[in-house]
Amino acid sequence: MAAGKVVFLFDVDNTLLNHDRVSADLRRHLDGTIGVERARRYWQLFEEIRAELGYADYLGALQRYRIEYPHEPNLLAVSYYLSGYPFANRLFPGSLDAVAHVQQWGAAVILTDGDVVFQPQKVFRAGLYEAFDKNVLIYVHKELELADVEQRYPAEHYVVVDDKLRILAAIKRAWGQKVTTVFVRQGHYALDAKANAQYEAADVTLEHIGALVEWPLERILEAAG
Repeated sequence: MAAGKVVFLFDVDNTLLNHDRVSADLRRHLDGTIGVERARRYWQLFEEIRAELGYADYLGALQRYRIEYPHEPNLLAVSYYLSGYPFANRLFPGSLDAVAHVQQWGAAVILTDGDVVFQPQKVFRAGLYEAFDKNVLIYVHKELELADVEQRYPAEHYVVVDDKLRILAAIKRAWGQKVTTVFVRQGHYALDAKANAQYEAADVTLEHIGALVEWPLERILEAAG
């Protein structure tokens, strides 16, 4: 397959960036800033919103928390913490090398879910916006937006790199042999054996994102079946 005929689509959270570490840092900050009991209420609101929307919305949970505790004196400190978080320090080792590795064969594009404020900021502050040459797609449910992906980035073949087998299985059902699914076993979703048992295996499984540099293009394409 000639160069430029393949597009590589990368998830962000727990694929390129250690989102579990981000969450752990925020938990510690909340416990120390607003106290354990009120921090527990924040995470309850966070899970309620995630169930409603299908993605993590830290700022949305903070807004709901504010409604319940309008006079919380440390609320601004939490907001500042989220706004200034050093996401670049949470990139997995080898993540940028993996992106550069595949860019020799075609466009690399971020394909992620999230809100329209915090998720773009995360991508930008982590240095991913520039690393991906400004190719960024953020949806509510990305596996349902494949027609839009194809319109924006037409290709003969796609390679999707993600830490969620559920997402990869849905994309494989939609695109078939037109896609190579790459499962990166990083983060709590990827390591949930019980949940993953419900889905078919990906075409390629990597123990960490940096291992992608060991794969030549021919081998990636052949893995699609």
